[in-house]
Amino acid sequence: MTFSDLCDAPSGTPVVLQGNIAFALGCVRAGIHAADGYPGTPSTEVIDRGLSQVQDRMIVGWSVNEAVAVAVGFGHTLAGNDCVVTMKIPGLFQAADVITSSAFYCAPRGALIYYIASDYTPSSTQHLLDPKALLRSCGIPILEPRTHQELHESAGLAADISRRFHTPVAILASGTLCHCEGLVRLMPTATRPKTELSEGFAPFVTLPAKARVAYDRILAERLPALEAAAEEILPPVRLAGDRPVGVITHGVNLLHVQEACQHLGIQPHVLALGLTNPLPWKSIETFVAQVKGPIHVLEDGQRYLEELLQSRGIAVSGKTPTDPTTEWSPATVAARLGVDLPRAGVSIAPVPRPPLICPGCPYRLFGLIVGKMRRKGKLDAVFGDIGCNTLLHFLGAMDTVLAMGASEGKRTGYVLAKPEAAGRCLSVLGDSTECHSGMDATRNALFRHVPGVKVILDNSWTAMTGGQPAPTSPVNLAGQSNVFDLEASLRGHGATVHTVDAYDKKGIEKALQDALQGAADGGFHVLVVRGMCIRKVPKNRMQTRVTVDAKTCVRCGLCQICPGLTADAEGLPQVTPQCSGCAGNVPACAQMCPTGALSAHTPEACGRTGCVEIPEAPAARELSPYTPLPERLSVAVRGVGGQGNLFFGRVLTQLAFLLGYEGANIVKGETHGMAQMGGPVISTFACGTTWSPAPLPGTVHCLVAMEQAEVLRPGFVDLLTPDGTILIAPTTILPGGMQPEDYPSRERIETALSAFTVRWVDVQAEALRLGDVSGRSANVVMLGVLSTLAPWNSFPVDYWLEALRRVAPKPEVWQMNHAAFQAGRCL
Repeated sequence: MTFSDLCDAPSGTPVVLQGNIAFALGCVRAGIHAADGYPGTPSTEVIDRGLSQVQDRMIVGWSVNEAVAVAVGFGHTLAGNDCVVTMKIPGLFQAADVITSSAFYCAPRGALIYYIASDYTPSSTQHLLDPKALLRSCGIPILEPRTHQELHESAGLAADISRRFHTPVAILASGTLCHCEGLVRLMPTATRPKTELSEGFAPFVTLPAKARVAYDRILAERLPALEAAAEEILPPVRLAGDRPVGVITHGVNLLHVQEACQHLGIQPHVLALGLTNPLPWKSIETFVAQVKGPIHVLEDGQRYLEELLQSRGIAVSGKTPTDPTTEWSPATVAARLGVDLPRAGVSIAPVPRPPLICPGCPYRLFGLIVGKMRRKGKLDAVFGDIGCNTLLHFLGAMDTVLAMGASEGKRTGYVLAKPEAAGRCLSVLGDSTECHSGMDATRNALFRHVPGVKVILDNSWTAMTGGQPAPTSPVNLAGQSNVFDLEASLRGHGATVHTVDAYDKKGIEKALQDALQGAADGGFHVLVVRGMCIRKVPKNRMQTRVTVDAKTCVRCGLCQICPGLTADAEGLPQVTPQCSGCAGNVPACAQMCPTGALSAHTPEACGRTGCVEIPEAPAARELSPYTPLPERLSVAVRGVGGQGNLFFGRVLTQLAFLLGYEGANIVKGETHGMAQMGGPVISTFACGTTWSPAPLPGTVHCLVAMEQAEVLRPGFVDLLTPDGTILIAPTTILPGGMQPEDYPSRERIETALSAFTVRWVDVQAEALRLGDVSGRSANVVMLGVLSTLAPWNSFPVDYWLEALRRVAPKPEVWQMNHAAFQAGRCL
């Protein structure tokens, strides 16, 4: 079903949903009127893949930054609307002025709900700050959903609290819960009448005298009322134990505790909180009185719960002041409860694999040019920003990164302290970041008359978070044509603007030279490097691939700048399936070649069409009920960002649903964030008796490595059951900067895994044989292999094929996937 279909599906319908989508669906079904936000992993999908699909039902949009989005949300409440505003934790701090000020209004209005996604790993965030103390200081209630079901229902609950107590409400959603998938039964649909402003606009003025009155009123009325209702708002979950040990935890950690205790056969007394401000003190005190032994506090972030409990004289054991733990898993829960888990490990160090810009990215030539200038001493420093441009650090073209929009401020301060450096340094950021907060620094540099060069890498989208629209995009979220003109705005500020094609190496070199000279002469210059994000390029422009003329090639290695190109043992360039041909532009690698040995052609011109005729795929299948079901099944897949490994889990989830596991549980975990940019990716799947998306060591039936060195990641082989199998694709993706001789060979990996049952399957070669030049269907080939292994081979093939068809039903995709799956079963 589409997202829109799910909005109207009957109450109680079981579906497996990503946490963000479960929340978005809950917003619609609860009758929320509006949603606003700024993209920020791991919160982005709420609007990007959810609410953007139902703009006919509610008002939805992206704002230019979080502070503006919160103000937009507050404006909705003054019109009587209930509004959700989405962001990640750094976005909360970016919007802190608006959030803290709006917290102290006490008059009736529409509900204001902050959906704040945490990232305590972190996977895509620049710090590990816990926002609960700030939110508590504002008197803002904090909901921390413990399951996908609670996340699904949380928007309606938060709106009710907001209206009842005339307060904003924060839903602090664990990044784990946001991005993993779980079983949800659809909540009832509801409509919500708009709120009437019975007191008009007069109460909503932030004058100091009114602020004093509001603060006193909140302390005297709102907070006591919230505390009195804390037991009923989102009641604690209580699990009885079989030993004198207690655990107090919150949010998604309940799932980790349940997973660990189930498999280890232990059961402490557990109190899991869903409301962490205010705390349900009556339940906590009752729990503490009934546990006769030590009580452990397991909490994400910092020592928030522990310190509050201790301040009430409750003896608990949490994290020491120097304990770096910021999130939990079943394995770390087990360790805290004193259970040692067996660790097999491997003797080979994992391959360092930093995230990189995508093959064909328009930023690459600029990064290579700037990196070369840094090495030659022509630039003293490059001040970077948040976004895809951060990844230029790994090309030696980015020296320092701080926060959204901070690059030019850093450069300004540096040049104020060292005026002679004006023509020897750069600030760099993306177009969407310039619109977010970077333009303030542009205006500041001109206001302060600080000469220099600012580079805006304009790829037309908010690319790092998946390609959401920005003011520089062709259209906004509603599809309306954008009227903002970036270059005109910069000129209006007073800057000298140079615009250059991102795929024009010589043009970039000259523009940089001219701008730096202009800065040395006392001017402020902005270089706009324009090239569309490779992930947003229309498919008809993505058909080219680089070809190599072996006779002309001199094996100099200068073309080895991108994952789309590697070299054989003799140094001859070899095109990989990751090659995008730079989206029909002159390929960056070809511009590096001194002999013209590289050029771009369509696959047909290269003679790389399919070598086999792919038969037509069958239509939908009627499935007979299958019983009995195994109690639990689990798979973990590792690979490299960009391989499309997350597709694996989606098919297994659909398979489990077809088999009938919706009567138990279905959970899928994923790595998102910067992993998509060529970093390590893991996708986990389990169905049956299972809770957490993070499997406990020793409980996964099959491990899959779609890139051979990824099997070496710490803790990966520890996940395998004693009778499990490891499937390895002999695909090698060399990280940027690594020499081939430093990459672990197949022979070394085989030796290191000699104690395990291992099967090597060249799924990429099979995908290429079928004519898939991208190699993406290698995942489907591997699914075919998996379907032949116990216990998976007990399921009829028709179930596998129907799951595959439902996940990717487009006829041409289904045809290729059907052939790839059948090919895998024959390997």
